[in-house]
Amino acid sequence: MAKTDLSKSLLSRFDRLQGQRQNWETHWQEVADYMQPRKADVTKTRARGDKRNELIFDSSPIQALELLAASLHGMLTNPSTPWFALRFKEDGMENEDEAKIWLESATEVMYTAFNRSNFQQEIFELYHDLITFGTAAMFIEEDDEDLIKFSTRHINEVFIAENDKGRVDTIYRRFKISARAAIQKFGDNVSSDIQGIAKKDPYGEVEILHAVYPRSDFNPKKKDKVNMPFESVYVEFKNGNELSVSGFKEFPFVVPRYLKSSNEIYGRSPAMNALPDVKMLNEMSKTTIKAAQKQVDPPLLVPDDGFLLPVRTVPGGLNFYRSGTRDRIEPLNIGANNPLGLNMEEQRRDAIRSVFYVNQLMMQNGPQMTATEVIQRNEEKMRLLGPVLGRLQSELLKPLIDRVFNILLRNNMLPQAPEFLSGRDVEIEYVSPLAKAQKSSELQSIMRAIEILGSLANVAPVFDYINFDNLVEHLAGIVGVPQKILKSRSQVNSERQQAQQKQAEQQQMQQMQQLAQAGGDIAPLAKALPEEAKALVNPQSE
Repeated sequence: MAKTDLSKSLLSRFDRLQGQRQNWETHWQEVADYMQPRKADVTKTRARGDKRNELIFDSSPIQALELLAASLHGMLTNPSTPWFALRFKEDGMENEDEAKIWLESATEVMYTAFNRSNFQQEIFELYHDLITFGTAAMFIEEDDEDLIKFSTRHINEVFIAENDKGRVDTIYRRFKISARAAIQKFGDNVSSDIQGIAKKDPYGEVEILHAVYPRSDFNPKKKDKVNMPFESVYVEFKNGNELSVSGFKEFPFVVPRYLKSSNEIYGRSPAMNALPDVKMLNEMSKTTIKAAQKQVDPPLLVPDDGFLLPVRTVPGGLNFYRSGTRDRIEPLNIGANNPLGLNMEEQRRDAIRSVFYVNQLMMQNGPQMTATEVIQRNEEKMRLLGPVLGRLQSELLKPLIDRVFNILLRNNMLPQAPEFLSGRDVEIEYVSPLAKAQKSSELQSIMRAIEILGSLANVAPVFDYINFDNLVEHLAGIVGVPQKILKSRSQVNSERQQAQQKQAEQQQMQQMQQLAQAGGDIAPLAKALPEEAKALVNPQSE
């Protein structure tokens, strides 16, 4: 089939993006060889299932990378704890009970969608790619069976471009699928080339190019499956045959970068920073292994003449020498028992652990720490990872949650919102352990202020300056107290009014009882009074 103008344009753009990425590929390959061998197929063509750790002589860098990936997963998107919440941008809406109930219900639906999908396994892969390559990509697509499907794509098939704001809004994916899968996905749109491959070998692979980019002629007033903010095109890479042209209402990829220079598109990673130490550690470990081998099985000194029998170095082996002479087999002392090499290796390991925050992320062996020491240690850990959180919030978590929210909204999976919430903007609030830890300093400041005011309360009414209702709600938000266990503001006010009314009624009853008691005490005295006194007490009786 002849190439269309669209396919020609896409392939031309792809060539430019591919040229911009070439310098990164060798770097990614080298990093993966030493720290992520299962993904070490960027520039190398590796057979599936082959051994990929032949360059590794010390596994401590791999363990450090795994620890950081697991820590980010636990601190940002932990499935066992809430890690995001929805709230309205308008400040006044947070006191509306119906609004709170709707937000909580919508949040629960989103958590259910995340937990029922393959999100957790794919996000863990994304953290691995992020720490290894500095750039990761996850495709979030609507699925007929599972509603939402997540797939973290290998860095070797991803080509990206930024907009004027430094955000990734264009991605080209060059990937391979079987001819059988291509026919299942695209039907009769496949070319005769793929059909021929499918007849010969249904599992023979073909290359597909998927391009997603902002649509230049997008018309907001026009509604159809093609006219969407982002255009999506699938073409056969070999011949440029168009397989599918559609679109997305929001960018379907999340492409976070761990660290990024202002003049670069792709990110840089901790693994790149640790690479010199990792390579040196591997060479040291290789030398140390050779030295240990020589020490355990040393080279032998054998006389250069008069020794014709083979040397037997196996356990129990017999070697003969002439009695009365020094013509015997002796080990060669090579001086391999030197602790200098081991000390240098440990220095390299410490440097690698420092890059991956191992000492901060793991509790060290030692005396039992107090609760205050544990809190301080967690705060230190969060401060170190705080700069990373800012970029991950804007490039990973926010577009991820926005995409899932919009998919659920279009499929009528979210609860029906009250009428007064129509047109209200919803934003994301992060309540992950890392986000909570960053707010801990604010919590400490508030508690310190209350402590100081408490010491002054005996000499001045300083607590009159504090709105305790707002204080309770703010503290509950900082520590992440679920809204469903808190009473609403209206409920609290109603209960307070009832309590005040009940207290007033009790006071009135007490007063009536006191009057009745007083009347009972006066009655005997009134009987004993003379008639003149009674008249004075009750003049109307006359």
